[in-house]
Amino acid sequence: MRRLSPLLSFALLPVALLAVLAMSGCGVPWAEPTGAYLGAEVASVTIFGRGIGDLAYSAITGHDCSVVRLEQGQTYCKPQEPPPAPPPLCTRSLGLVDCWSNPAGLNGPLPRGLADGPNTLTPAQESDRTARWPKF
Repeated sequence: MRRLSPLLSFALLPVALLAVLAMSGCGVPWAEPTGAYLGAEVASVTIFGRGIGDLAYSAITGHDCSVVRLEQGQTYCKPQEPPPAPPPLCTRSLGLVDCWSNPAGLNGPLPRGLADGPNTLTPAQESDRTARWPKF
């Protein structure tokens, strides 16, 4: 399935919102209820960190997008985060703790590490990290 470019999708969003408003009989937001719409927009940015249009666009595309990010000099949509780097291997030595970022380079069997925990994300953590926005 071919996807629309982000710019074209963003350009079609106001048209879709106007169509929905026309069908609901509410009218356009800038005609009479300007104060109510602006109040809702300010509340949306304050509470959710994104405007009403951003909420709709984010829900449609599944990306975390916001005009607040643009104002901060970032991209409109938050980029996909890379998986976290594996933690270093830390072991005890004589009175100190030694840590290696690449334990595969050590000769012989790997010594027992100080931390007792997984070195990678669980499948549930990985699916949460790569999930669509908003997470329902």
